[in-house]
Amino acid sequence: MTEYSRMAKGKFTSTGAAQVVNLPFKPDYIEMINYTAAAAMTDDVVPFAWWDANMGQGFAVIERSTGAALISDVVISNGFSTFSAGQLLQFGATQQVVASTKGTTTSFQVTGHGYAVGDVVLFEGLFQSSTTGMPQMNGIPFTVITVTDANNFIVNWNSNNSSYTNLSASPASAKVKKILYPYLYFPGETVISGITTGTTTTIDTASAHNFVVGQEVAFRIPSQWGTVELNTLPNVLTPGAPVYGYVIAVTDFNTFVVNIDSSAYTAFTTAIAVTSVPGLSFPQVVAVGDVNTGGVQISSGSALYPPPYFSPISTTRVNTINGPAIQGAFVNNTSQGFIIGAGSSVGDADAILVGAASDVIYWRAYLHDMSIP
Repeated sequence: MTEYSRMAKGKFTSTGAAQVVNLPFKPDYIEMINYTAAAAMTDDVVPFAWWDANMGQGFAVIERSTGAALISDVVISNGFSTFSAGQLLQFGATQQVVASTKGTTTSFQVTGHGYAVGDVVLFEGLFQSSTTGMPQMNGIPFTVITVTDANNFIVNWNSNNSSYTNLSASPASAKVKKILYPYLYFPGETVISGITTGTTTTIDTASAHNFVVGQEVAFRIPSQWGTVELNTLPNVLTPGAPVYGYVIAVTDFNTFVVNIDSSAYTAFTTAIAVTSVPGLSFPQVVAVGDVNTGGVQISSGSALYPPPYFSPISTTRVNTINGPAIQGAFVNNTSQGFIIGAGSSVGDADAILVGAASDVIYWRAYLHDMSIP
C-alpha cells in the first residue's frame, strides 16, 4: 500500500559530527550511501547503512570496509534516530565550562563538548567570583561560530574590555548546554551583540537572525547598552507610533543592515559591569510586518509547494516542514525528522556511521502505510 506513504531523499557533506535532517514526517525506515567512502574503499569506512524503526533508536545495520572487502556489522548507539520537537526549550546535557578567553569574540573551553558550527548554546553561572567573570553572557542563546577543537569553541560576543574576566579552573557554577531545537519559530527575537552606526546601521547578533531583505524590524535596547535611539518607542516625530527599520542587506547568518541613519546615535557597548547583571535585560531585535521567509512564492522553475526556510549558519539554507505559508512576521517550524549519528560499528570503533569531514552522503527516508509484525 502506498496511499499514505511518504518518501524523501537528499544529500549533505559530513562534518564528522551528527547530522540532523529535517523532514515533514518522522521516518520509520532510513538508508544511507557514503559516496566518498564507497569510491575510496579505504579501511574502516561505512559506505552503506540501513535502519528500521523496529531496531530501536540509535541502532543501524551497516556494511564496513576491511581494506577492499565489505563485511556486515551493526551500530548499537549513536546510530540512526528520529525526533519530533514541539517544545522550544529542550536542552542537551549540561556541561562544565573549564575556562574562557576574552576578545572581540569569546572562546570557551569545555572538555569533549561535542558541538558543531551552527549549534546554539546557552550559558549559566559564568562567575569566576561573586564580582568577576562573564555573567553578562548568561541566558543568551549563542550560535557556535567556530569549533577550534574537541575541547574549545567560539561564540560571537565582544568581551574585550575590563568588565569581563577570563574564567579558569572550572568555576563550579559555570555551565553550558545545547538548545536542541532553537528555530521552532523564526525569525523570533535575537540578542544584539554589536551595532555599527552610520548612514545605514549594521547589526550583529549572538545567534542566527533569520532575516531577509525587506524584513521589517523593531529594536528594544536598554539604556546601559547604548544606541537607545534605535528603540521602537518613543517616536519623537509621531508620538505613540512605533519606529521600525527595514532590512536592506543580509551579510551573513548573524549580520544584517537596516535603512536607519544612526550617524548621530550613541555607540553600542557590551561593557556591562558584573554588578549590573542582576535584573539585566538584553538588547534585542525582533521581526514585525509582512515580509519574511514565511511566504515563498511559486514561480516558473520553483518547487510546486516551496516551504519557508531558515539560515542557521552562513552557508546553509534549511527548509522547514511547512508547505507554502501566508507571509507574516513569524513561521511555525515545529521540527521533526532523523539524525545520522557519529556512532561506531561494534566490530571496529574506527568505522563511524556519519563518516569523516568532507564525505558526501546520500540518504533516503520512508514512512510506510503499514507495519506488519
